[in-house]
Amino acid sequence: MPLRVEPDPTFRHALAASDRPLAGMWVCSGSPLVAEICAGAGLDWLLIDAEHSPNGLESILAQLQAVHGYPVQVLVRPPVNDTIVIKQYLDLGVQNLLVPMVNSAAEAEAAVAATRYPPHGVRGVGSALARSARWNRTPDYLARASETVSLTVQIESVAAVAAVDSILAVDGVDGIFMGPSDLAASMGLLGQQEHPEVRAAVEHCLAAAKQAGKPAGVNAFNPGTARSYLAAGASFVLVGADVALLARGSEALAADFVPSPVVEPVETRTSY
Repeated sequence: MPLRVEPDPTFRHALAASDRPLAGMWVCSGSPLVAEICAGAGLDWLLIDAEHSPNGLESILAQLQAVHGYPVQVLVRPPVNDTIVIKQYLDLGVQNLLVPMVNSAAEAEAAVAATRYPPHGVRGVGSALARSARWNRTPDYLARASETVSLTVQIESVAAVAAVDSILAVDGVDGIFMGPSDLAASMGLLGQQEHPEVRAAVEHCLAAAKQAGKPAGVNAFNPGTARSYLAAGASFVLVGADVALLARGSEALAADFVPSPVVEPVETRTSY
């Protein structure tokens, strides 16, 4: 007799149940082993990224399997707000989506529709073939599917900041997440995510989310900036990345143990 499998609580549920903001990190390496190491670190959530990282369907599936069973929420970011891509991610068993570059209420509505079966959306029906329903071992999956999915959309452009109230008002958008790096670029401040105008835009969105009664998060590797956004009302933050930790940690080892090259003075000679 097959096992009956219940879906895990979503990121939406975790945020609602928490009495404090949730801290997480990026998982960008594409490695299930690294993802599992991060899952056991004691953080609240992980973001497996496929927008700027070498992740395809197979590696995302392997990472979901590697971290399952650890007490950590897992979000996955697709490369684009696309109905077919989102369908594939959901069928893999992704329950928590972070959709990038959502610039309007219409784009937010499209993301919601991609996560829901007809008549409430446009998600293709393949539950008998898919890990999401555990190959039809999850009771009444088709009727309950929307309850098993949490959707967070990214605010990372001037247009998105201007439309943040209407984006937050879209039914099915569970929260927003600010990307200060792309936002800074959109504002003509490339590489200046700490610029006062960028931080003001992020804080404007945090206030809008609070007014709408929805959680808002932000990416902030600088600890001081992260704490500032938490004080301003952020419900969740990303405070590091696997690849960045490895890069900085390995550089520190080299600085400690590898002698700096000695630069010999160049002798100036005159040829006759």
